[in-house]
Amino acid sequence: MRLAAIFAVLSAAVAQPPDPAYVPLARAYDALRARDYDTAIAAFQQAVAASPRRPDIRKDLAYTYLKAGENLLARDQFSEAMQLDPADSQVALEFAFLCYETKEQAQARRIFDRLRHARSALAETAERAFRNVDAPLAAGIERWSRAIASGADNFSAHFELATLAEQRDELAVAAEHYEKAWRLVPDRRSVLVDLGRVWLALGRLNEANSALLAASRGGEPRAAELARELLPAHYPYVDDFRRALALDPANTELRRELGYLLLRMDFPREAELEFRSVTETAPDDLLSATQLGFLLYARGDQAAAQPLFERVLAGKDEDLANRVRAVLRLPQVLKARPSAAPQVSIDAKVMAERSIKAGYMKDALKYLQVAHEADPGDFGVMLKLGWTYNILHQDGSAYRWFDLARRSPDPQIATEGNRAWRSLHGSSERFRTSAWLFPIFSSRWHDLFSYGQVKTEVRTALPIRPYLSLRFVGDTRQTIGAAAPQYLSESAVIAGVGLATVPWRGITAWAEAGNSIGYLTHHMVPDYRGGLSMARMIRTESTRWFAATTVDALFVSRFGNDFLVYAQNRLGYARGPEYLRTQLYWNANVTIDSQRQDWANFFETGPGLRVTSSWLPQSMYLTVNTLRGVYLVGERPHFTDLRTGIWYAFVH
Repeated sequence: MRLAAIFAVLSAAVAQPPDPAYVPLARAYDALRARDYDTAIAAFQQAVAASPRRPDIRKDLAYTYLKAGENLLARDQFSEAMQLDPADSQVALEFAFLCYETKEQAQARRIFDRLRHARSALAETAERAFRNVDAPLAAGIERWSRAIASGADNFSAHFELATLAEQRDELAVAAEHYEKAWRLVPDRRSVLVDLGRVWLALGRLNEANSALLAASRGGEPRAAELARELLPAHYPYVDDFRRALALDPANTELRRELGYLLLRMDFPREAELEFRSVTETAPDDLLSATQLGFLLYARGDQAAAQPLFERVLAGKDEDLANRVRAVLRLPQVLKARPSAAPQVSIDAKVMAERSIKAGYMKDALKYLQVAHEADPGDFGVMLKLGWTYNILHQDGSAYRWFDLARRSPDPQIATEGNRAWRSLHGSSERFRTSAWLFPIFSSRWHDLFSYGQVKTEVRTALPIRPYLSLRFVGDTRQTIGAAAPQYLSESAVIAGVGLATVPWRGITAWAEAGNSIGYLTHHMVPDYRGGLSMARMIRTESTRWFAATTVDALFVSRFGNDFLVYAQNRLGYARGPEYLRTQLYWNANVTIDSQRQDWANFFETGPGLRVTSSWLPQSMYLTVNTLRGVYLVGERPHFTDLRTGIWYAFVH
């Protein structure tokens, strides 16, 4: 039995996993005995990495740092050990002494205060240390309080009192006098960092973030860096900027950044107020003057923009001046001189271009905004901002940037910007008139059919738009009562009033009521129609392959209240230069109706060709399709149809 027990113990010991810190710890202790502190520190660091939850390793590393004279590093390791083992009073005492030596009196005082009330052999030592720290702080607070009461109402008095009060954890007193010190010398924004830190400790988060945000913009670089470390990770909101400006209204950099934020959010009027405030309080801020001038000029107030442009032209920033000259179409002044802003702009433009190529449009937008801030007169950036907003379906912002880009002195940028602006112009107008015409010849019917519509819609704040419509459906052979009247020709002009939804992901619903006037019979018949339309296209620009689907579900009252569904699918390849662009594709189309009429239920498939050219109007193209069809209902024979047509549409 005894042998079995010994064997079990040995087996359990062998089964235990090896200590991952054993090897580096052995090397560390060997180095300590040889007083090779550098080797010992490196070995202890390896042991910490192997067993990060062991406080004894961190404590030994801290003592080794002390022997090597690295008090700050020792303090940090004692802090880690104290967090891992809060009951170790010796580690806490060592940490407190090192805090005191490294000018962190507030932290040292708190720990001494805790230890002196603990039941520990170190309580007496902690009591003496606490008094040594607390007594000078209390005396200093009393001295500076008397001085201020006696009339020493200056920056130094309030700042010293606030510093001592913070170290003694009298946070309300510290906050009061930090704020008074900063009010006396508002250029010392490092005091705002102190004030923000104390407000954070008091739980006054909004006030703390306001102070830190103000300190992070403008003034001292070191203060800005410290403030950013204490600020929340997210970019400040508009309300954050407003509160910070209420605390620090003279902070021009903060107000300018708020102006640019409002521009990004498409609030040009609000942004204009901020830039105007900057130009009034800081006349030398040429960047804000330039941006305000561009905003005024873009909305047609050239008279108000001119004094701002003159201020920039008279200034020393030739880059901004040349941007203004470009807007006013004045000769450029070339002068070689270093400038940081163009480099920032170039870097941001490069990153924006990479993001666009990778398809990261939101990242591209951020980089383009940075590039615009660095160089507000770069019309190429304005044009790219327009396209980026357009791709992100923010057409209101895209419209404004295209409007600026079309004023570029560069003919290519101006032309492209003007074309894009005109394309979006209709969507921003109260009334929008569109028209389309599609004449098509069918070998199956040996006839030329024509379909067309003119429609004027009213843009509202709702997702539904009313419209007036005039349709035309006819053919050269003037067929009446053909086998498939809905599909071919109604020989009529149809006037109607309707409602249509704003397209959502390519889907539109509509309903229309009117009268159909036969141009052959001159009869007027009530006409009610409506339905759903859906269009989808997938493109692969690298290989030029594409797939397109359109589905129309249509109710027509005139033909027995029939309900038809047309689905057209194309899979193909696009090729050719801009002056002769072609699409080769395969059709797969199906038509069905609710009444199961033989003529209205068929499937057709076959090759097709679509041709467009830069010589033709942008929305015009020619189509040729060879289709083989089969009816899905009844016994009609299979058919072959060569269909050619010309599509043309425009918007006014």
